Amino acid sequence: MLTEDGKHLYVSYDEYNNLIEKLAIKVFQSGWQFDTILCLARGGMRPGDVLSRVFDKPLAIMSTSSYRSEAGTVQGKLDIAHYITTPKGQIAGKVLLVDDLADSGHTLNKVIEELKNNYKPITELRSAVIWTKAISIFTPDYCVDYLPTNPWIHQPFEGYDNMRPEQLIQKWSV
Repeated sequence: MLTEDGKHLYVSYDEYNNLIEKLAIKVFQSGWQFDTILCLARGGMRPGDVLSRVFDKPLAIMSTSSYRSEAGTVQGKLDIAHYITTPKGQIAGKVLLVDDLADSGHTLNKVIEELKNNYKPITELRSAVIWTKAISIFTPDYCVDYLPTNPWIHQPFEGYDNMRPEQLIQKWSV
């Protein structure tokens, strides 16, 4: 649900899962055949997992991080992992890069630059995200929802960002 002022988008689990399914449909209807899905952790892990299952393709993971300050609301220095975790040795062939959103676009631009420069066995690379904000300098190949007002997206699992094991124990103690 987008707030009236357009500054916040609140997404339920059902909406989130529906958007991932719509992303899978967009990729499928494009007719593009790919060998591997590469998701960016953490945001791309949930959509990457679902797409991996739907398309029956191996899931590779690359860890990136830039939103660490103030409970993940302030973008800082971008860190990109030096290695990709993949079940098939080295990532190669046609790769679908998956993340949750193109916010500023800087992360996706840097990751694609890294992949093109350091992973020569990748022969073709396309990108898929759930959301693209108007402020993004990156335009993904596949996107479900374009956000012209650049809202902060409140994803359904963000409650875990500030939850600790002791709080879970309190929640589940009878």
